[in-house]
Parts: sequence; structure tokens; C-alpha cells
Amino acid sequence: MWFYSRNRHILLLYLFLISGSMLFGREVACFNDGWVFKKGPLSGNSLSLIQDPTLGHWQEVSIPHTWNAVDMQQNSANITEFRNPQSRFYTGDALYRKSFTPDISMKEKRVFLRFEGVGTVAEVYVNNQFSGRHKGAYSAFVTEITRLLSFEGENEIIVKVSNEPRADVIPVNNVLFGVYGGIYRDIQIITTGKVNIAVTDYASPGIYISQENVSRESADACITVKIENKTTAHKEIELVNEIYDSANRLKVKKMKKFNASPQGRQLVTQRLKVESPRLWQGVEDPYLYKSVTQLIVDGEVVDEVVQPVGFRSFEFRQGDGFYLNGKKYPMYGVCRHQDWLDKGSALTTREHDADLALIKEIGATTVRLAHYQQAEYVYSKCDSIGLLVWAEIPFVNEVTTHETENAMQQMKELIRQNYNHPSIFIWGLHNEVYSPFEQTIPLTEMLHDLAKSEDPGRYTVSVSGYNNINATANNNADIQGINHYFGWYGGKISDIEEWAEKIEREYPHHKVIFSEYGGEANIEHQKEDVGEIGDCCGFNRKYNETWGTKFHEIQWGVIARHPYLLASYIWNMFDFATPMSAQGGVYSRNMKGLVTFDRKVKKDPFYWYKANWSREPVLYLTQR
Repeated sequence: MWFYSRNRHILLLYLFLISGSMLFGREVACFNDGWVFKKGPLSGNSLSLIQDPTLGHWQEVSIPHTWNAVDMQQNSANITEFRNPQSRFYTGDALYRKSFTPDISMKEKRVFLRFEGVGTVAEVYVNNQFSGRHKGAYSAFVTEITRLLSFEGENEIIVKVSNEPRADVIPVNNVLFGVYGGIYRDIQIITTGKVNIAVTDYASPGIYISQENVSRESADACITVKIENKTTAHKEIELVNEIYDSANRLKVKKMKKFNASPQGRQLVTQRLKVESPRLWQGVEDPYLYKSVTQLIVDGEVVDEVVQPVGFRSFEFRQGDGFYLNGKKYPMYGVCRHQDWLDKGSALTTREHDADLALIKEIGATTVRLAHYQQAEYVYSKCDSIGLLVWAEIPFVNEVTTHETENAMQQMKELIRQNYNHPSIFIWGLHNEVYSPFEQTIPLTEMLHDLAKSEDPGRYTVSVSGYNNINATANNNADIQGINHYFGWYGGKISDIEEWAEKIEREYPHHKVIFSEYGGEANIEHQKEDVGEIGDCCGFNRKYNETWGTKFHEIQWGVIARHPYLLASYIWNMFDFATPMSAQGGVYSRNMKGLVTFDRKVKKDPFYWYKANWSREPVLYLTQR
């Protein structure tokens, strides 16, 4: 593995948890095996549909799984056929089924199923009884199945899934990217005692670690634990919080006794001070501690949760840049979509590692995980390798006026599930949501207020595709992101210089991030003289790689001279699927990536950035 060995224990802990482990009083086991699958469409909501002979036979599948791994990325016989998406890729209902016999040791325990990602709407049934529903393809959810289990033999789990676009679930369409259907991330079965750290708090760890007074002299960790007592009587509980360094040496420990009511959820907070902490300094030194939280009843540890801790402070200084622990820090960024050619979104740690290795190789210091919550492993890996993370929800492209509740839910899930990752510095509220503005503006304001209430220690950002800082729907977050593709969707490449100088002059008090910039590059299209205006947009246009190289050479030269742009993000690190578009001779593909969809070819602009960003010596001849 290529991550820093001194932080290795945090990532190994993550792998340990997802593969099956026994913490004190809590068992977390992988639940990926033994599933069968049947694709719809279904004609109703009854569970009797699993016997519907028109649906064909059940087929064995491996989780992670998506039924759109091929059809959302495919070519088409002709452009007319392509314009009918319903004939090309399937969005709709499907069923997953699994039988298992619970161990008798679970009988006096609480039992939960945790799904890390199901696209898009999931209904869970246990032994033909409804257990839970979740709306949203990208965040985890938990359902408790304790009272639905039978210990007399096999139990049947059925998950009904649909990825049909809905006006009340973001994203509401497949325009900017494809929403792959299926159980495409890991499943866990979690067993706890009846006194436990909350599992169903929006699928969060049940523990929130906020940082205060961070310096090289000391740092305070304020740890809030959500505790549940599902017995029938008060329980005297001893709460223990410990922080260990990367060598597993105890740095600080606090204990607190309290009486837990059998009613409601209890919140208990402790403040721990670490003297002379080694700070988390991004890619330069991504040093991680770990927090261990235990509940003790009658001298026995009944539950335990472990979380990463990276002590750091950060600040955007208007017109100057980003400061990490008081030190100016370069924000060389790329955006990342989570899909791969012929795999869709059903990725394993192998694919995530490969992507992050390429992002590290190019010399990036920050990554925008666009446009949705990505795998938990990715955030953990960014913690350990030092990439600063922009995390966001999939409120993109269009507003229907029906998605408010779901957008708020997904924002809360994003924050609570990822609160403790030191790599995350900002929460993204929306991306290029234009009309009607009457809905975009109040919903963005609500998302900002929610994010600041849930986590006042991080920034918020909303993103506009207009190059006017004061455009409608902007400036309702802490920071404004601007997406602009000079020379591709209008003007010429070098227009960026005039634009940058103009916004610096006219909006000196605004904090602005250049959130997307890039140009299409098909490695099969080559031309010596390309000019500054790209051949956009259409299926028969030439998306010359040479034009993409020229674009980035000019654009980065300007960005590097303008610290007013507090950070910048290339769109995109990798080519990705766009099932509604046909461009540059390729169907269903956005080719703005610096690396091809199959990850086999690093395009010429990749080496331009590696030469400018990384500390490695680079020798590469373009237009080879």
C-alpha cells in the first residue's frame, strides 16, 4: 500500500471493520455475500412480485453490484436511437434477496443492517415485514431488524430498489451524470447490546469530534457521544474517551459516570486536551490520532467505537489563499466522479486506491468529490494521505420544487456520516442549479443554515456556472464557486485573464473558488494547429487532445498568478459516463478527464500538471 505507514492503523481499522470484526460489545460483519437479483419492471408494490414468472430467474450477484454497469455507458447504432434513453439503459425497479440464519448469540442483542449506498430508493423487508425505506443513492442508511428476526431457522431479506428519476429525490435526472441502480456499496450487519452508542443517527458513527484551540502547543477535542439504553430500567454507565497517537500510545483519557434513562437518546460530551499535538498538515504530514469511545456497565465494556482524529485549523483568507494550521497551503485541485468503464459505480477498494494514487501522482493537494457523497473508504484514505476534501450533495442541474425535504436529508446524512474526517474542509450545497431561482435561492439558504447548525467549524460553498460573481442564486453560502470553460462553451481560452482581473477589481471582499475548468480531449483526435476556440459541441465534432493540452497550459498559467482564486479544481480527473449526451465521436461520455475512463491512458495535460504540481522530476513529450 502506498499511503504513509505512520497513519496505516486508521486505514487498516476501516478495512477491519468492513470485513468483519468484534469490538468490545459490538460486532460488525460484512453482509455482501449470498445475494440474488431480479430486474423489473415491477407492476406493483406487493412482495408477492418476487414470484412473478415474467421477471425471469433470480441470478447470483456479488455486492457491490449495479445493473447499469454497461448500458449507461454504451454506444448506440445511430444518433436517433441514442436520443431515446429508455431504449438504451434501464431505470426502474429491481429486487435483491438473501437468506441467512442468525446466530443464537444475537437473540438478546440489537441487530441492524447498514447499507452504504443503494441507488436510488430502497425498501427493506425482513420475513415479508417492512423494515425501512431510504431515498438517495449516495448516503448510507441503517435499519434495525431486531424485532423482525426469527431464530427458528432461515430469515429472508428482500431489498426493493429503484433508480427511476423522481422529482422529490436529488439528483432529479441523469443529465450531468448517470445515477446507477443497485446495491453498489458494501452492506454490514451490526450487532450491539441493549446499551449502545447510537447506530441509527442518520447512519453516523454516533460520535462527533469537534476541535477547538488547535495549535502546536495543545489542542482540545470536544467529543459528543449519542447513547441509547433499550433496557427497561435506568443504567449506570461509565463513558470512557481515549485518544491514542499513531504508535498506539495513550495520549489522554477521560471517564464520566452518568445514569442513562431507558427513554430517549442521551447526549454526553467530554473535552480532552492533547498537549504538543502533531498537527495534520495535508500531504506534507497527514498525521492521525485515533479516538476510542467505550461504554462500561457493571465493569464490562458493552460498546466501543473508534474514530480518526487529525488536529488541524484552516482558514480561507480573501484574496490571499488557504491557510492550514497558520501556514499558507497550495490548493491544487481536481474533481472526481466515482464510476469506471464497465464497472459503473460498483467499485471496490482496488479502484478507489487506483484513483487516489493517480491524484497523488499528479501532485494535487485537494479533491472535489463531485457531485455526491462518495464511498466511506475514500474519505478515510484522504485522511491518511492528506488530500483536502470538498464534499457535497447531488443538488445539481435542475430544481423541481419538490426536493426540499430530500436535499435537507442528504445534507444532514453527508455531514453526520463524515463529521470526523479531518480531510474535509467544506460542504457543497448545490452545483449549477439555475431555474426557477425562486426555489434555488431559499433551498440553498436552508441548506447553508442546516450545514452551519450541524457543523459550524467548516465552510459551505455553492457553485454557479455564470461568470458573474453577483448573479442570481449566488452568495448564499460562505464561499462562491465559479464553473467556467473559457474557449469551450464560449469565448477563447485566454479570456480567463481578463475575467480574473475583472472579478478581483469589482468584488474585492468576496471569497471565490474556481470550482471547475477544463476541456474535452479525445485521445483518438489529434491536430497540430488548434487555436483557442474548441470544436464544441456535438457528436461529429473533433475533441482534439492537443486542444485540451493548450487549454490547460494557458489556464493554469493564469490561475497560478491570481491568488484571488482561493482554490481551483480541474474538471475532471477522469473521463466519466454521461448517458444523455453524445459528443466528440463517443456516446455517453464526458472526455474532460486528464485520464481515460478505463484509467489506462494519462492524457498529455496530465503531465503538464504533474510537472507544475508534483515534487517529482518530470520529462514528457506532448503530441507523441
